[in-house]
Parts: sequence; C-alpha cells; structure tokens
Amino acid sequence: MVRTGIRQEPTRCGAVLTGASRGGSRCVPLREAAGPTLAEDLRTLLPHPAFDTAAMDGFAVCGPGPWRVRGVARAGTAWRGEPAPGDGVEISTGTRVPAGAVTVLPKELAMFADGRMCGPARAEGRHIRRTGEGAAAGDRLAPAGTRVGPARIGLAAACGHDSLPVRPRPRAGLLVSGDEPDFSGVPGAGRVRDALGPPLPALVAELGGETVSSSHGPDLPEDGLAAAVRVCRDTEVVVVTGSTSVGDTDRLRRLLADAGAHMVVDAVACRPGHPMLLARLPTGRRLVGLPGHPYAALVAARTLLGPLTAGLSGRPLPPLPYLAVRGRARAAAGGAARRTGWVTGCGR
Repeated sequence: MVRTGIRQEPTRCGAVLTGASRGGSRCVPLREAAGPTLAEDLRTLLPHPAFDTAAMDGFAVCGPGPWRVRGVARAGTAWRGEPAPGDGVEISTGTRVPAGAVTVLPKELAMFADGRMCGPARAEGRHIRRTGEGAAAGDRLAPAGTRVGPARIGLAAACGHDSLPVRPRPRAGLLVSGDEPDFSGVPGAGRVRDALGPPLPALVAELGGETVSSSHGPDLPEDGLAAAVRVCRDTEVVVVTGSTSVGDTDRLRRLLADAGAHMVVDAVACRPGHPMLLARLPTGRRLVGLPGHPYAALVAARTLLGPLTAGLSGRPLPPLPYLAVRGRARAAAGGAARRTGWVTGCGR
C-alpha cells in the first residue's frame, strides 16, 4: 500500500464523518423541499388543530337528548348560531364545533321521531378534537437534521408553512475508473460490463446526495485518472470506483499522495470492501474510493459515502444495526490492525 506523502489521521468513524459538515442553508417552497435536510427545527405556527373540530360526520349536540336540529355546519363554513341545551347541529368531519356543543353523535347512530333526534348517550368530548390536541403553537415537530419527505412536507403545510429552511443535498461527481469496462451491451472478450455507473446515482440519491456528473477515468495514460478527478468541479464529493488497491494499475492512492491529500480512512477491516478509502483533497472536497467489485463497492458506499453524506447534510448518523450471530469470532491481526479503520459488530 502506497502511503508516502499522505498524512494519516487515526480517528473514529462518527467524529470524522459527522465532522464533515458544511455551512449554508436556503428556504425552498414546500413543493421543492423533498430530499434535503432541515436546517432548523420545524415548529408549529399555530395550534393543531387550530380550533375544536368534529372527528366524525354526525351531529354536534348540547346537553342530553332528545335534540332539535337547528342548522348545518360544513367544512370551511362555521355555523353562526349558539346551541342551547337540547339543540343539535348537523356537522361534517373537520368542521369547527359550535361553542357549547359537548359531543358529536355519529350520523349512523342518530334516530328521528316527532321532529326530534335521539341517540345513545355519549361521553362529553366524544368525537371532538380539541384545539392544540395534536400540537401547541411553537411545538417542535421535527429537529434540525431531519431529512424532509412527503409526510413532513404535508405536516409543514398543515401547520401553516409555505417554505422550509434546508441544507442543499451534497453534490457528487462519479468517476468509474479502469480500462476494462464496457458501458453498454454484452461485454467483449476479456472485458466486463460496468455495473457501478448505472446504480450509483440512485444510491447517492438514497443516501441524501445529488449526482451532478458521471464520467470514465482510464488507467492509461497514467495521468488519465488525475485529469478525470480534476474535471469533477462544482461538487463537494468525488466518488471513484476501482483503482483503490495496490496493483500496478491502481493509481488512486498515488494520485492522492502526489496531490498532498489528507487521508482520513485508508482502509476498513471488513470483507468485502476493505480497500475503500476517504480523503480530503487540498481544495476541501472529499474523495471516496470504492473497490471495483460491485458488491464490495456497495458495502464501501454504505460504510463511508453514506455517513459522509449525512455529515455534509447536517444529519446525525443512524444507529448501527445489530445482528445475532452464532459461532466463534476471531479478530484480524497484522496489517489490518495497523491501518486507520474500525470493525463494528455484535456477537453472542
């Protein structure tokens, strides 16, 4: 493994990757808010619900029955009168409950005789959602660092928001290295089909980023990979597939050494995917190196690119899953122990 000129930084995963935060946020309309991360806490602008509202279609009644139906209240239009004991108002779900009504009698339980309505006794407050029952004005609905999805957009709209302050999704440039991949059709003799270029944009989006460019970096000429990395401008992250090991044609580590890159993680003690790496370029951008084997690259992307994207987005790292395993475990020794890396797991 070539390490000459690369400064090593042994540290823990969480500290390194969540420390990759970037400043800046912007307000976007709700229609454009899906995907990024909240830059500030999402709070209610008014109580939710903002008024006592009917939770059922039926009759808002005052006092014990039987009742005389005095009017009709529909969603969006409040009934202007004030019911007295023995009065009822026909009401729709979501409509403001008239002042003085103590319960809502569901429509299917109402019976009529001699111009009056009767029905089974209901507990006071039954089928009425009280003002602020869901949330009081100013309550925190989601903390900063929460990824915005359809449910939170709907919640923000229900609470009076027209826009949300978000951190833009980190922009990634993808670079598939190597002279052996074919990029369409069935690969030729001695060649392989590129199986990383097509799925990586979707994976970057799933992890919270945005792919802004995708290109190919050949092994030859020797400066081809370096030239391809330089082309990935206007990005916070460069993702390189292949060329992360120590073979004669694996040039990524030498490229980083020559550029004076700050190596953050030079390997991870895992199988598959151990040659993965994370470096900070002199420009401040991060470079994630993924092995060329598709499955190993997916493991590496989940291990390094996912947490890095979370850190750049201001999102906390998700908890690691725990799996129960049976059998004997043996810790790796030798070279792996001397690398900047970590092993996570749970056994019993």
